Amino acid sequence: MENYGFIRVAAAMPVVRVADPAANAENICAMIGEAAAEGVSLLAFPELSVTGYTCGDLFGQQRLVEGAEEAVRRIMEYTRGKSITVVAGAPVRYCDRLYNCAVVIRNGNIKGIVPKTHLPSYNEYYESRWFSSGSDFLQGPSSVSGRFLVNGKDTVREGFNAEVRYAGFMCNISPNMLFSIGKAVFAVEICEDLWTPVPPSSYHCLCGAQVILNLSASNEVLMKHAYRKELVRQQSARTVSAYVYCSAGFGESTQDVVYAGSSMICENGSLLAENRRFCTGASMIISDVDIEKLSVQRQKMSTFSSVAPDGTPSSSYSGLYSRVDAGAPARTDFNRMLYRHVEPHPFVPSDDDRGERCREIIAIQVTGLASRLLHIGCRHAVVGISGGLDSTLALLVTVKAFDKAGLDRKGITGVTMPGYGTTGRTYGNALALMRGLGVTVREIPVADACDLHFRDIGHDKSVHDVTYENTQARERTQILMDLANQCGGIVIGTGDLSELALGWATYNGDHMSMYGVNASIPKTLVRHLVRWMADTLDEVRPVLMDIIDTPVSPELLPADESGNISQKTEDLVGPYELHDFFLYNFFRFGYSPEKLLFLAGKAFCKGECGQGANGEPGGGYSPETVEKWLRVFLRRFFSQQFKRSCLPDGPKVGSVALSPRGDWRMPSDVSSAFFISGLDRAGKRSQD
Repeated sequence: MENYGFIRVAAAMPVVRVADPAANAENICAMIGEAAAEGVSLLAFPELSVTGYTCGDLFGQQRLVEGAEEAVRRIMEYTRGKSITVVAGAPVRYCDRLYNCAVVIRNGNIKGIVPKTHLPSYNEYYESRWFSSGSDFLQGPSSVSGRFLVNGKDTVREGFNAEVRYAGFMCNISPNMLFSIGKAVFAVEICEDLWTPVPPSSYHCLCGAQVILNLSASNEVLMKHAYRKELVRQQSARTVSAYVYCSAGFGESTQDVVYAGSSMICENGSLLAENRRFCTGASMIISDVDIEKLSVQRQKMSTFSSVAPDGTPSSSYSGLYSRVDAGAPARTDFNRMLYRHVEPHPFVPSDDDRGERCREIIAIQVTGLASRLLHIGCRHAVVGISGGLDSTLALLVTVKAFDKAGLDRKGITGVTMPGYGTTGRTYGNALALMRGLGVTVREIPVADACDLHFRDIGHDKSVHDVTYENTQARERTQILMDLANQCGGIVIGTGDLSELALGWATYNGDHMSMYGVNASIPKTLVRHLVRWMADTLDEVRPVLMDIIDTPVSPELLPADESGNISQKTEDLVGPYELHDFFLYNFFRFGYSPEKLLFLAGKAFCKGECGQGANGEPGGGYSPETVEKWLRVFLRRFFSQQFKRSCLPDGPKVGSVALSPRGDWRMPSDVSSAFFISGLDRAGKRSQD
């Protein structure tokens, strides 16, 4: 069963009976059963969930401490034979000191005990009244000595992990423990640990932890929830990790404060799941964490593991950690259900922040072009206007750049160059747009020049092949370049990121310019940017809205009998929404073709194969269609690198860019066969 680099994690918030470990153990076991049935591999419970966090001075009672140990034994027995790792909160006594601990349990065994390091003493619960700090187990003058186990070998080390007998089992107790579940590595910190200037999880992640569990009991006061959520989100981003925050809820004493079960799962700054607060019953949140993505992102971030907290290389610091094998992950059927949202349009801003994001994108494009114009002392620009989306966006950016630089819009020469495939709709929109924006308008038909060129090279005009199409593209580029020479200006490129990825551009034709303002704008984003601009430019809004509704086409083949566009790009190379999805995930996260196919199925496919997060239906493509266009994407992306190797300058806008001088460096002579063969293997596995 393929896991695609995912591991299923969960945070469970049981109903707590304060100071009743036996009842709490039964509630915890019931939720373990629910999680195991869902294929969860790693399950977290709140801080001191075995006893309840709000026991107060009862933590000084022998009966409660012994009852907690017996409850942990009950939980251990329940996990026997199950492929799930459980982390529950319990008080643990060692060397006549009591520690607030997370107990890591797997298949009837305790894999390790992690004590809380930072004890709050500023709120209504002064933990240092009852508990000692886990810093006792770290190196330093206040540390304890003890025995410690690494992969079953007994070792003695001063001021490090100690060995404790708990619930009838010998195990290590230390804040610095890393636990592996298959390829995933997790570590634990407890509540207040996160709120410190340098949380222990920062050290844990530097030394290899990809998932952090936080067993917490965080109460509710006005505005605390928003701050807490941002704290978790930022820590997951800073450490490039998944962060499972599990907080105490209903059942804790409300004598002075209220606990609402505020729990969440974040992954590298993104919120994957969040609990509904103030529930009066048990609740659980589940999400599938992408361990493979986190590993690739850390690999690409050269500064991530270069320096450890003490200023030495991180490899030196990692020696202070013990590593424990917690077993294999559960056999989770991710094909049946994936507990995470797969964004089908990763380049497109969400509705909530679309205006702000579009404004910033346009500002980057405009500032880049304005800076170039002012730097070279240029007061003229030439833009080819086809009546399509890309050239429209390029012209809008150029107009705003001239405004920003204090230049006359008449210094912009917009050129429409009707050819064999130009339709009345695009021709009329091109003229209306240029006139509405107040730029200099030029109309230069290319058909006669192309006819002459065909005669010169001996090409039959009736043969509508690549020569027929590219002749028009190169003729248009020659016109633009020569006009730029005439006026002392520069040619503004109109090609977008999606076209560059697919190589859907004529080499030394529309592929070439003197500054490509759309070079890092994908096709799925272009439409949204133009729509946003339409809302700010009343004088050209009607024509912009019609351009948005026009099919994407290079218009290099003659129109149909009704005068409509006959050559639709997406019929030839595939839907741009699929290609942009492939590009984003291939570039950002290094996903294999098999994983791209799997995720695209969740995002786009019809029926059961397209069940996304929490079961929402997918889109409107069949699995066969998605695989077909993924093969096209891989073949074209690899074979067309030579066009990207000599790209003109252009501003980087987002996290995905293909400039050979910066973000993407790949040989032109590289084979796609090995990558495409991954799809063949994926198909064979699905048949098996």
